[in-house]
Amino acid sequence: MIQDIAPYRYKNEYCPAPPSEGDLLLCYDGDRVLVREEGGKIAFPTFKEAKLYVDADRLCRDCTYLFAIDGARFYLGSGFSADFPAGDDNTAPAGGECGYTWKDRQIFRNVGPKHLGFAGVTGWQLHRWYENHRFCGRCGNAMEKDTKERMLFCPKCRVMEYPKICPAVIIAVTHKNRLLMSKYAGREYKKYALLAGFAEIGETVEETVEREVMEEVGLKVKNITYYKSQPWSFSDTLLMGFFCELDGDETVTLDEEELALAQWFEREEIPAEPDGISLTNEMMMVFKEGREIIRQTLGDAVN
Repeated sequence: MIQDIAPYRYKNEYCPAPPSEGDLLLCYDGDRVLVREEGGKIAFPTFKEAKLYVDADRLCRDCTYLFAIDGARFYLGSGFSADFPAGDDNTAPAGGECGYTWKDRQIFRNVGPKHLGFAGVTGWQLHRWYENHRFCGRCGNAMEKDTKERMLFCPKCRVMEYPKICPAVIIAVTHKNRLLMSKYAGREYKKYALLAGFAEIGETVEETVEREVMEEVGLKVKNITYYKSQPWSFSDTLLMGFFCELDGDETVTLDEEELALAQWFEREEIPAEPDGISLTNEMMMVFKEGREIIRQTLGDAVN
């Protein structure tokens, strides 16, 4: 999956320190990221490169420490999007004067090295959090960065904000030798997926599974089995995967606002191939290949 970057190790401890010339700068502009791409491989600008275009004092003052992967430290370049003479993905495929171009953040699904793709999308999640919490939601005062943990606080009314993480479930509904697969309605993503949904306040994730299946396809399920989890920075989500079995009638009643279609596929006919990126794909392949699913409750899994 996208976070499986071994032998590299992701270290998310908040350890702000002045950047060195070899540290990496992640710059975002809306849904775009500044990268150099060649042969399916990406690179981010180092601080040594960035100093050619951004004043060194401003660069060190306005950047924000994000995380480290092995010996490489990553920083968020806030407000530097206009400083790099970079080409646009749609108009200058060969790159701008600095060798970097603005690419859609979806690039992180399909490029290597894998640890840089993971760094790019994780940085994009933190970038959006910082951008969306510049001002206090209670009194409107400018927020400030804490020096000891990744937290923003209001110096006026003391409101504290931590990075946004939304719990959600991925649901593989099975019935004997068949798997229920679906396609989203009104989204750019057109491939087959599994049922999914966000947990609501006051419910367990197992109850989320039951509710989402009933709401989206009108089916009852039983034997809900936790599989594994995945951080999914594209949507600020912590995904939790579950397998479950049909309980009763198999007739689908489709929620057409959420889904374009939902249909049963025999194991051997499941239209999916391994992509090494998403929990959804891995769960499809687990069922398609007949791999054993270890039955456990979520409580057993985390204790």
